[in-house]
Amino acid sequence: MDIFSDFRQKIVAILEEKIDEGILPEGMNLTRVAVDVPRDPSFGDLSTNAAMVLAKPASMKPRDLAQLLVDRLDTVDDVSSAEIAGPGFINIRLDDQLWWRCLDTVLQVGKAYGDSSIGDGAPVNVEFVSANPTGPLHIGHARGSVFGDVLAALLQKAGYAVTREYYINDAGAQVEVLARSAYLRYREALGDEIGQIPDGLYPGEYLQAVGKALAMRDGDRWREAPEFEWLPVVRAFAIDRMMGLVRQDLSALGIKFDTFTSERNLVEQGRVDTVLEGLEKRGLIYTGTLEPPKGKRPDDWEPRPQTLFKATEFGDEVDRPLKKSDGSWTYFASDIAYHRDKYERGFETQIDVWGADHGGYVKRMKAATKAVTEGNADLDVKICQIVKLLDKGEPVKMSKRAGTFVTLRDLIDEVGSGVVRFIMLTRSNDAPLDFDLTKVTEQSRDNPVFYVQYAHARCHSVTRMAQEAFPDLDQDEHADLELLGDEAELALIKFLAQWPRTVEGAAQAHEPHRIAYYLYELAAAFHGLWTKGKEQTDLRFIVESDRALTQARLAMVGGVRTVIASGLELMGITPLEELR
Repeated sequence: MDIFSDFRQKIVAILEEKIDEGILPEGMNLTRVAVDVPRDPSFGDLSTNAAMVLAKPASMKPRDLAQLLVDRLDTVDDVSSAEIAGPGFINIRLDDQLWWRCLDTVLQVGKAYGDSSIGDGAPVNVEFVSANPTGPLHIGHARGSVFGDVLAALLQKAGYAVTREYYINDAGAQVEVLARSAYLRYREALGDEIGQIPDGLYPGEYLQAVGKALAMRDGDRWREAPEFEWLPVVRAFAIDRMMGLVRQDLSALGIKFDTFTSERNLVEQGRVDTVLEGLEKRGLIYTGTLEPPKGKRPDDWEPRPQTLFKATEFGDEVDRPLKKSDGSWTYFASDIAYHRDKYERGFETQIDVWGADHGGYVKRMKAATKAVTEGNADLDVKICQIVKLLDKGEPVKMSKRAGTFVTLRDLIDEVGSGVVRFIMLTRSNDAPLDFDLTKVTEQSRDNPVFYVQYAHARCHSVTRMAQEAFPDLDQDEHADLELLGDEAELALIKFLAQWPRTVEGAAQAHEPHRIAYYLYELAAAFHGLWTKGKEQTDLRFIVESDRALTQARLAMVGGVRTVIASGLELMGITPLEELR
């Protein structure tokens, strides 16, 4: 039951009725008509912009068109009044009966309340994390991991067919460095003195386990072998071990992928060559020299003839190199083939979740995706900004095991996966985030994880206390919801009614942080009503002298509990029935 969607349909139906009557002109675009929550609750329950956005095509003044709609809305079921505000907005007040029916729907549907069919089963590929397989995941990866996973869950709840995908960057220079670093640890495991780790290799202690495992498997077979013999073997072994660590860390965070795609496989299968040959035949690849850029030079600019992609024809600022000076493909070339591969697998909607250091890569990848799918695929790139790990406001020192960063596993072991997941969604992905280890363990309103979980646990506590007050109370017994007539009670129910709209809006905007925001506000509304009951005894959830009223308020509490649990599970967090 989505009240906002239902009333939008009713308003559109009124407009179509007026078009059929010849009062409004035919051919008006009604897609911009929206129904929202008024900025001030005193204005009403719903607000629509219909008269504002349609006045010009209707050749009417906004207030005149608004009056036309108001006159008709006054006859619609569940509308108690409709009024014109300002230049032509319409504020609508609804009968209490509607809100009681909404609460009943929440109780009947349970956690499926808020499920939507707007996706209509359309396939969506969400590619996230995709860290180079050269070491453990770090705290920066934690944000992209949670964002991608919750976005995928959100899209599923909205009716899309979602595939979670991890792109393994296992081709190129970084995995060669990994192989040489692992080989050094392999020799160390065999008893060789390796001294200080040379510059340019990975120093992390995590590679000691890789070296020992290789030595255990192959003995000293590669000790004296030339590099061209051991490099591919050690590289494959190290990548496999690193991806094993990645899977373990992601599993600890509650994340599982549907698909892992290997960049090396795309290269070795000739997919990169094939895709770029297709672009060349279309005249989109040429040999040229890039002009020196104004200001700071990008890393990929060289004053020499290069193989270039005509990215400027698809919205980019400059054309982009496809080959390195040694003749090998750039990462960009492989990425073009990869996005074509996703399109060929049926994904016209593609979402990439990248780290903060990839912001300059967005335009070229959007341009390439448009070119390589001939405009049929839509790529949305979500950049997750940096996370600063603090403790009492001070930066946390780096991990010795990782060598240069704090690992994701360190963070999970410190505060738990549920806390990590929630905090990573307390800011929009494009805003920096401070993760303070002290604050996230506080039991206060300033700790959103605690505050929301406390609301859920408090709902269970109310149920237990009601059972003690009324031992014969049957929670499945039908409650008289019309007893919930106080403004504060109705305000809480009205907020529950916003849940389906929140889910759809967050899914369509690809903004999972909206779920965390909603849950915090719902928790605040619930805690506020609890506190009000301490001051006004007639508003307490349990009224020992009135079994029917207690039953009704228990149903309201059950609705809050259901929506909070649904939201937390959507975020991959286990709702707690008790806090210790």
